[in-house]
Amino acid sequence: MRRVGGLVLAIWLIIGAIAAGQRGYYGSSPSNCAHAGTIVLTIAAGPLNYLGVNPKLSCHVPQPSS
Repeated sequence: MRRVGGLVLAIWLIIGAIAAGQRGYYGSSPSNCAHAGTIVLTIAAGPLNYLGVNPKLSCHVPQPSS
């Protein structure tokens, strides 16, 4: 049973990685946390990407004071 769960999880993440590649997320290095987070969320969403899920992450990093 444990082996089947691991296999399903691996396939799920592979499908998510393929979806992120099809959206062109690997074309440039993540320049900010929002881009990197969107890639991670897309991979985690797996096959749901093909059912209309399009995860986007927005984050705001505080800027150093002047």
